[in-house]
Amino acid sequence: MSATLTARPHFPLPNLAAAAIGLVGIFAFCQALVAQQQTVRPEKKQKPATELIKKQEQAKSIPRVLAQATPENVSVYVSLGKQRAYLKVGDEVGIDTPISSGKRAGMTPRGSFVVVQKDPDHRSSLYGAFVNKNDIIVRAGVSTKIDSAPSGTHFKGAPMKWFMRFGENLQSHRAEGMHVGDLPGYPASHGCVRLPKDIAPIIYEKVVVGTPVTIGD
Repeated sequence: MSATLTARPHFPLPNLAAAAIGLVGIFAFCQALVAQQQTVRPEKKQKPATELIKKQEQAKSIPRVLAQATPENVSVYVSLGKQRAYLKVGDEVGIDTPISSGKRAGMTPRGSFVVVQKDPDHRSSLYGAFVNKNDIIVRAGVSTKIDSAPSGTHFKGAPMKWFMRFGENLQSHRAEGMHVGDLPGYPASHGCVRLPKDIAPIIYEKVVVGTPVTIGD
């Protein structure tokens, strides 16, 4: 019995040289396309922080208006959106000053408050530094809520000169208040309203316990 052999069809192998040339062409085309896109849309460079921070206008004080201030006609308005505070005498503005409020939304509360405490040399009970027995800072920027003092150190609260604490009423003592602090040009505090060092004592002198404080947009 004889076997019948069936001839297999013959397919020529691809031309490797031609395929290589094609790949080189595709690669060159892709490079040209990328170069064209980079030319049309150049990479954006991030601006330095100094350009992103808007410089705040300096404080303005009107002596004529301040001379009319009494415990009964003084109030404070804080604008979180403008990062400004206004000491008002009746319907007139006696002081218009830059501030720095809470670094996150909600840290400085909005609403109607009154001054409930005044302390010219107050220190924070929450934020400060751990210092050794020689009062040298061992660890700065700490919070008593989350940090533990290293061995041989104790907590020292951050200075809050000319502190004016506010609350919803005279029986409500919130942690926040107004005091001297750094003003970097944007919200940066833990909730308090920071004031310039030359303006804080003037506002401190004019307000009394019970002075209305409104914080809004």
